[in-house]
Amino acid sequence: MNYELFVSLRYLRAKRKQTFISVISFISIIGITLGVAALIVVLAVMTGFHDGVRKQILGNVPHVLVQKHGESLTDSDAVVAAAKAASPHVLNASPFVSKEAMLLSRRNVAAVNVKGVERQNKIFRQSFLTESGGEVETLLYDSEETQPGILIGLDTATTLGVAVGDSINVIPPMFTITPFGMIPKMKPFKVVGIFKQRGGFIDAYFAYIDLTEAQHFFDLNEGVTGVEVEVDSFDQAAPVASSLRQEFGFPHSVRSWEDMFGSFLSALKLEKLGLFIVLGIIVLVAAFNIATTLIMVVMEKHRDIAILRSMGATSRSIMQIFVLEGLIIGTLGTLFGTGLGLLLAKNADPLIKGLENLLNVKIFDQSVYGMDHFPSVVNTGDVVAVVVVAMSISLMATIYPAWRAAKMDPAEALRYE
Repeated sequence: MNYELFVSLRYLRAKRKQTFISVISFISIIGITLGVAALIVVLAVMTGFHDGVRKQILGNVPHVLVQKHGESLTDSDAVVAAAKAASPHVLNASPFVSKEAMLLSRRNVAAVNVKGVERQNKIFRQSFLTESGGEVETLLYDSEETQPGILIGLDTATTLGVAVGDSINVIPPMFTITPFGMIPKMKPFKVVGIFKQRGGFIDAYFAYIDLTEAQHFFDLNEGVTGVEVEVDSFDQAAPVASSLRQEFGFPHSVRSWEDMFGSFLSALKLEKLGLFIVLGIIVLVAAFNIATTLIMVVMEKHRDIAILRSMGATSRSIMQIFVLEGLIIGTLGTLFGTGLGLLLAKNADPLIKGLENLLNVKIFDQSVYGMDHFPSVVNTGDVVAVVVVAMSISLMATIYPAWRAAKMDPAEALRYE
């Protein structure tokens, strides 16, 4: 151990008459601990909410959407083949038909987006309420049924007052001209399944039917509304969309989920950055305590500094003593804060539920946020950023007091001793 570190550790263990300085050092450590812990917890919660909201927005929304301006897509097979070859991250690509329509049943009306999909679409991975617990995909594509099947959301079923097995009328914005005038097009469908949206508020406005049935019903012949591409990670949507844009130019339109909903998620990222800056002030305040502690130590130890200088210690060594003392305080606070923050962030959900039971209040309403647990996701990058910021602020707080100690004149300090 070099003598600079030895002296720094000795100065941290204050004598009885210097207890006040020791108390300030302890307060500095506590302040940095609380600041770092608060930053880690808040960033984890914001990351969790960001991921939760992203899942809410996406739900059954395609990761990448390929359409054609002003007309139906007739080259869907080529688009599907290109999408599957664009990246190994592409899980599936399938054509679909989408059209706004009204659902009518028992004088109740609900507005939905009727979507025709193929088999093995990702919507079938969620749970459905079906008649006799049958497989929903088999029921929807059952060719022996006299009425085509339709899947609707729980909110839509509640609005219409229907259950599984009931018949509803689908009315698209299309009319048939007859001698008696224009009559709206209407067709009965059988409700073969009811789903509860996977936290996605957009999912509530979708109803699903067979793709071939949708093409005939909406008079599209062999055309489709577009092709939806599913990737294995949200982050891979933009590269896949960029690759498809190079292959399919105008009049094709290629959009990723970020293009459609990215502005809302950008607002969440900005809010996360704002909270990082605001809570970083806590660490900054604790750093002022470090500076105050070192200034008081320098004033108290001016005789020791002069003696060390007289014995041959360089200005650099004196500065290093007080920089190390400040860094030790900052490092202890950062380590304790990181441990406390990770502990709280990893156990946020049981802690919130425990507080709810203890205080008999509702802190996190799952029905409002559409999440089954309190979101908290620890991101390694966020933790590293917090540690780097905390240590950097602690280091900067030591510079002025250490510089003043290094510039102290030994003769002036010992003049009246």
